Amino acid sequence: MKDATELPRSLLVLGGTSEIALATARRLIARRTRTVWLAGRPSLALENAAGSLRALGADVHTVAFDALDPESHESVLGKVFAEGPVDLVLLAFGILGDQAHDERDPARAVQVARTNYTGAVSAGLVTGGALQAQGHGCLVVLSAAAAERARRADFIYGSSKAGLDAFAQGLGDALHGTGARVMVVRPGFVRTRRTAGRPRTPFATTPEAVATAIELGLRRGSETVWVPGALRLLMSALRHTPRSLFRRLGL
Repeated sequence: MKDATELPRSLLVLGGTSEIALATARRLIARRTRTVWLAGRPSLALENAAGSLRALGADVHTVAFDALDPESHESVLGKVFAEGPVDLVLLAFGILGDQAHDERDPARAVQVARTNYTGAVSAGLVTGGALQAQGHGCLVVLSAAAAERARRADFIYGSSKAGLDAFAQGLGDALHGTGARVMVVRPGFVRTRRTAGRPRTPFATTPEAVATAIELGLRRGSETVWVPGALRLLMSALRHTPRSLFRRLGL
């Protein structure tokens, strides 16, 4: 993929069992993608995910990758890039945590932060540098609408995504003009197996809808993608709401 708006032939997924990532991989395989690396902790779920993509005709490899082991990232991910050009990296790992429980258990709160932010900083710098070195490619970072303004109901998760979002935007600025680029994706509440049982919120979406938005963003050369698009205006309004009023909203 030399043209920045061309769909990728090769895809590296960080967070290889993510439902959003797999929906995106399926969509891209149906278009143009032929080689996929699924990176994640070795598990039956990872192997099953790889098998489901192979059934679609892709050449799929699994890579042992741990977001919480940043010292291994350069070696592990470097081996992937050594096998050939990677057109698209999808950074899709992350955990929601349990706000009510995590407020009372700082160690669990730190685990959310380490996964969603610290691990992503490491992986983002490694893959961003590799894309720059090869002179082309896109890093797609799954942020969240929650990054725009942390709410009382999820400020641990929201603050971790806010850090990730700011990092990804800065990395995009650093890569500007190198041939590599960053696209930040900010979905609202996504209905997946992991969010089953949680209260539904307005503007909820699905992995397939996020995948569709990612493809459209790649074709357009977008730097930021909201899913659904109406969230852009809503979150902008919330971001500028005075704090005294914001607290009374009970969000």
